[in-house]
Amino acid sequence: MNNSIGENIRKHREFKGYSQEYMAQELGINQSSYAKIEKGSTKLTVDRLQRISEVLEVEVSTLLNSSKQPIFNQTNENGSYANGYIENFYIENKEITEKLLQSKDELIKKLEEQVSFLKKLLDK
Repeated sequence: MNNSIGENIRKHREFKGYSQEYMAQELGINQSSYAKIEKGSTKLTVDRLQRISEVLEVEVSTLLNSSKQPIFNQTNENGSYANGYIENFYIENKEITEKLLQSKDELIKKLEEQVSFLKKLLDK
């Protein structure tokens, strides 16, 4: 298997926040077997690649494409970031990729703070 496919799978898995254990469970294999997929040391069947794409909610072609890095933009109709949908697009600039992923992490932190605040209100 081309190692870039394994790297793409790993990047998408990490973006989703999934562990290797979770992926292995979803695929019906053990974690060490799944790790070999990401390392590129095992051959993928078409069926297995299809199942991985389903779990990661990406197209198979996205996992096969090694020339571009995935970037995800989450918005809704109002342009806000809460309760939105994800649009996939691709960019080759690693610096921009890292900044966008950092923004995603900051957004998650803010949303977690809001959830915590709302839970405290409900407890009163």
